[in-house]
Amino acid sequence: MTLSNPRLAARLEPRRHDLVFRSAALAARTFLTPSYVRLRVEGPELRGFDSPGADDHIRVFFPTEPVRDLREAPNREYTPVSWDAEAGWLDIDVALHGAGVGSRWAASAPLGAPVGVGGPRGSMVLVGRPDAWLLAGDETAVPAIRRFAAAMDDDAVGRIAIEVPDAAHDLPVAGPPGVEVVQLHRGERPAGEELADWLDALDVEERPDGCVFGFVAAEQSVVRSGRALLLDRWTGDPAATVVKGYWKRGTAEYHAPH
Repeated sequence: MTLSNPRLAARLEPRRHDLVFRSAALAARTFLTPSYVRLRVEGPELRGFDSPGADDHIRVFFPTEPVRDLREAPNREYTPVSWDAEAGWLDIDVALHGAGVGSRWAASAPLGAPVGVGGPRGSMVLVGRPDAWLLAGDETAVPAIRRFAAAMDDDAVGRIAIEVPDAAHDLPVAGPPGVEVVQLHRGERPAGEELADWLDALDVEERPDGCVFGFVAAEQSVVRSGRALLLDRWTGDPAATVVKGYWKRGTAEYHAPH
């Protein structure tokens, strides 16, 4: 997706990493909403861990029964939230989607339970300063959106939209004063539809001037609306645009494109 265009104010650049597998243990569990939990995993093998891209993916291995090798355990992909490479801990956020292996483990695994962490294998690193931002996603994209928002300077401008079921599930994102943050409540609608409607409602006249960095990630069906806005109506550059499905309705194991 990324093209090298040095004239852009900001662009994504790829970085490859040696693929490292690390063993750890569940150290803490914090419910941020009734269906969104933060897990802290700790262990000496996490020393040296790094994740330079806000949209990075790591593969987390959840052994639900004894295994000879943690890499044989069921696993899912997540975006790292925060970490301490010297102390050896890592935080990940998990949206509790029904009976999935990650959801079950995140909600009920005992403290001290073993866990494996693989990657990230590669990163797309945002280089430069966008003239404006458009970040949009559902619960699964909040870790990446929060990491992008943390990279904004005090003069940043733009919009952030987060789709959640209702006000009890709001996931705040801290942004500078010039960045509008909205929580979209989907109610009983299928995940992604409220966000798609919000994207579809943004017209050409609402495009900020200059280089707009756009990031849209949610259920796979949102891809059409995200691309139609950022690449078509707003004529964005692919080098400063990410639009992807983080998960797919009806599919337990889905690999978000890197």
